[in-house]
Amino acid sequence: MEIEIRKILGDKPTRVESVGPDTSVHDAVALMNERNIGSVLVLEAERTVGIFTERDVLTRVVAPGRDPAATQVREVMTTKLLAIAPSTTVHEAMAIMTERRCRHLPVMVEGRAVGMISIGDLTRWVVRDQQHTIDDLTDYIHHTS
Repeated sequence: MEIEIRKILGDKPTRVESVGPDTSVHDAVALMNERNIGSVLVLEAERTVGIFTERDVLTRVVAPGRDPAATQVREVMTTKLLAIAPSTTVHEAMAIMTERRCRHLPVMVEGRAVGMISIGDLTRWVVRDQQHTIDDLTDYIHHTS
C-alpha cells in the first residue's frame, strides 16, 4: 500500500517555519538551528516566494564569502519552488527529491503551505515501514513453525 505524505505530516509538528525575504541570512540560520531544521519557507505578504535551505547557505553565502549578517534571504534563496500535495506518495516524493537533488519539499494546498517534508522524514518512514514488515514476517514464521 502506498502511504501518502498526509500520513507523515500527521506525525510532525503542524507549524511550518518561515522568514520574510528581508530577513538576514544570519537570523534565518539562527532560526533553523534553534528549531533543528534544514529549511524555512520565505513568505512575503503571506505568499510563498521561495525556500531557504542549508544548501543555499553553503553554495550562495559561505562559498562566495558573503557576510551572513549583511545578506538578505531574498538574495540567496531558491525561488523555483518545487512543492507537493498531501496526496503525493512517499515513493513519489522520494523520486522527486532524488531527481531534483533537493532535501526539502513544502506540502501545499491551494497555494498555502500545510507542512514541510525532508528526506530524513521519508527515510524514517520507509525504515519504520520496513521494520513493521520484518516484524510481521518474523511473527508469521515463528507461529507457523
